[in-house]
Amino acid sequence: MHVLDNPVWHALTGPQQKVADARSAAARYDPDVAPFAAVPDAPTAGSWDDLRELVGHGGAAVLVRPLAVPDGWAELFRLPCAQMVATTVEPAHAADASVLGPSDVEDMLALVGRTHPGPFERRTIELGDYLGIRDDTGTLVAMAGVRMQLPGYTEISAVCTDEGARGRGLASALVRDLVGRILDRGATPMLHVVTTNAGAIRLYGQLGFTLRREQDVIGLRPPE
Repeated sequence: MHVLDNPVWHALTGPQQKVADARSAAARYDPDVAPFAAVPDAPTAGSWDDLRELVGHGGAAVLVRPLAVPDGWAELFRLPCAQMVATTVEPAHAADASVLGPSDVEDMLALVGRTHPGPFERRTIELGDYLGIRDDTGTLVAMAGVRMQLPGYTEISAVCTDEGARGRGLASALVRDLVGRILDRGATPMLHVVTTNAGAIRLYGQLGFTLRREQDVIGLRPPE
């Protein structure tokens, strides 16, 4: 199995072990970092037992991979996503962007609350570079950053722009900047976007991302 077919597992057992809550055969991000969990490429019954222990009673596991789910696990949701890899993206420095840090987290959470780009928690910023653009009033109006890091690949995530700041190429500028940073570290940029977001898929295609595969994001609740 290719690492991108099970990206969360290869991130949490590889470059991002420091933010992992793991058992021998299952792992998840610390909940205040990201909601994702994983089992190995070839899970066993023990893998699902370990995952159930990690999630706990009444909890949920969010997996990013094609997977046969054992009986007793309840499917809470399923989001078909496009997994795209940067193949011909032209990297460029975003002149108006600044690196976001811990003091920016409240503004980042507020922007995420207005734009809904996907999961973003208070400690998500610990996963990698986050860049942002502010308007003349100092309001954060656009951002993008790094989430999963696995061997050979780095995921771009939380790409979002306030409604009033759209149409100015802010998201494209941030993505191009992140692509350059990722390439400089010797990794290949990739990302996930829900398949219903045709505008984003079209934008990423224009930037030089290529569809690798469709990859469901599945929310599961363990058996009692």
